Amino acid sequence: MISEIAHSATGIDIHPGAVIDESFFIDHGTGVVIGETAIIGKHVRIYQAVTLGAKRFPTDEEGNLIKGNARHPIVEDDVVIYAGATVLGRITIGRGSAIGGNVWLTHSVPEGSNITQAQMLAAPLDASPHHTNVGNENKSTQEIPQHH
Repeated sequence: MISEIAHSATGIDIHPGAVIDESFFIDHGTGVVIGETAIIGKHVRIYQAVTLGAKRFPTDEEGNLIKGNARHPIVEDDVVIYAGATVLGRITIGRGSAIGGNVWLTHSVPEGSNITQAQMLAAPLDASPHHTNVGNENKSTQEIPQHH
């Protein structure tokens, strides 16, 4: 009931089962949805109309929904998710990553990634960004195709 009152006053829908660490910040929160099994790390910033949701509920042999399984994203520390991004499924957004506005993301990204709409449109649906190890850090090096 409290979450319904908060949602009607703010436009933000956070399931009470979501795990949220310290220094979590929502800017212009209208339309933010955070699912039941989402895990949000320290110092995470989220902007308006972001969804941290499930791709689907699994079903049993009789077609009944099976609830209680982890099905929402894990957002590690120091991540920024910009306006309108949709992050679905039990995937991990690596520490220090930035997810651009209006990105639709259904696969995990390593720490330090910068994911944009242009990258998502250029990559095949089953591809993930290319990575290189620099010291002990994983860095995303996916190139955006240049159109001439």
